[in-house]
Amino acid sequence: MAFENKRDVSLKFIEFMIECGALLFGDFTLKSGRKSPYFINTGEYKTGNQISKLGDFYANLIKNSELKFDVLFGPAYKGISLAVITSAKLASDGRDVKFSFDRKERKDHGDSKDILGSVPQDGDEIAIIEDVTTAGTSVRETIKLLQDCKINAEITALYISIDRMEKGTGEISATEQIKKEYGIDVFSIATTMDIIEYLENTPENCKPVPNAELHAKKMREYLEQYGI
Repeated sequence: MAFENKRDVSLKFIEFMIECGALLFGDFTLKSGRKSPYFINTGEYKTGNQISKLGDFYANLIKNSELKFDVLFGPAYKGISLAVITSAKLASDGRDVKFSFDRKERKDHGDSKDILGSVPQDGDEIAIIEDVTTAGTSVRETIKLLQDCKINAEITALYISIDRMEKGTGEISATEQIKKEYGIDVFSIATTMDIIEYLENTPENCKPVPNAELHAKKMREYLEQYGI
């Protein structure tokens, strides 16, 4: 899949999410406890064609970031499929990266490791891949996981689909907080403002979203309360 400039990529990705049912509008309670007028659910990518296109978007994001890393880590559960398909897409483009993911439930038989796939080694640089970040929870959980496994590796990047542009635990955005606390660069395919602009001015060749103006209004109000 060929991509143009970042704005075109963002618009195409938002259209793709809406078509797949992965971008929803309504009333949702987030993991952070906040009440949100929109929700991104990677679990709605349900076909081989959809997950393949999603991998293209992430691989394009990683390529344009121009960062090098040793292991692509996908936090369970949603990050698992993202790590697998994105590493496959990168390999088809000539960059073969290792991938790994964690296990939510501990096992007392067979392969009982907490990290599966290519387990990071001491000195490795790790990039995390997931759907969204609201308060940086996955980064903190991954850091703790590596510490518990006594792995002296460094997380250098976080790749997400949407930057929700919300405050973390303080007065700066979650992505800025991640950068400030851990020195981790965060890259997103699109942002909440991209979604709002899409709703307010849907491209002519895209299918209109029902009640788009109302959804955009609620999203702006949400950002006024929780945004940076």
